[in-house]
Amino acid sequence: MKKTFPFFICLIFFLSASPSKAQSLKYDTAYKSKGYLERLEKFKTDPISKDDVVFLGNSITAGTNWAKLLDMPTAINRGISGDITFGILNRLQEIIDAKPRKIFILIGTNDISREIPDSLVLENYKSMVKRIKKGSSSKIYFFTILPVNQSTSFLRHKGKASHINWVNSEMKKMTARHVKVIDLYPHFVDENGGLKESLSYDGLHLNDAGYQVWAKVLKEGNYLK
Repeated sequence: MKKTFPFFICLIFFLSASPSKAQSLKYDTAYKSKGYLERLEKFKTDPISKDDVVFLGNSITAGTNWAKLLDMPTAINRGISGDITFGILNRLQEIIDAKPRKIFILIGTNDISREIPDSLVLENYKSMVKRIKKGSSSKIYFFTILPVNQSTSFLRHKGKASHINWVNSEMKKMTARHVKVIDLYPHFVDENGGLKESLSYDGLHLNDAGYQVWAKVLKEGNYLK
C-alpha cells in the first residue's frame, strides 16, 4: 500500500525568481508551536464582534496588549507565538465568521526560519485574502515582515534577510482595493539591515519602544479609523 504523509509535506523548490531557489530542505506545513491549541481555547473566551479590529499573527503580534497600546478597546489580539502562515489559514475561519471591521496581519518570519519556500508564503497570503473577501466585508491589512538582528540567539532566523526582502517586495504588489500593505520594515531596520537594537530585547521580538513605533505608524497613517 502506498504510504502518505498528510501531516508532513516534503518538497524541493528550485525557483529562479526568488531566494526560494536555495530552499530545498524538508518543511512541515502542519507545524504547531507549543501552546498553539491552548491559545486557541483561550480565544474562545474573548469572541470577536463586528466592530472589532483584529491583530493576527505570531509572537510579535502576541507580545503586546493592543487595546492598551492603541487606547482602543475594540483592538483584539489574535497572535500565537511561533505561528506560521499555515497556522493562520488553519484558524482563519473563526475570524472570518465574526466579520470584524478590520483585520491586520503580520506573519511570515517563522515560515522563512523553518525553510518554507518564499513563494509558498506569498501564495498563503493570497489565500488569506481570497478567503476573507469571500466570507466577510472586513478591511484587510498586511504588514511587511520585520528585519532580524543577526545577534539574535534564535539561530533559525539568522541569515534570512534576502528571503525577508523578497517576500516583502512581492507582498507590496498585493496592494489593491481590498488589501492595504503597511510597510513596517523601514521603521525598524538599522544601517546593517537588521532589527534596530533599541526596538528589540533579543534581536527578533519587540520591546516597548518597538511597539510604540508600530502604534505611531498605525495612528499617523490613519489606518485605525
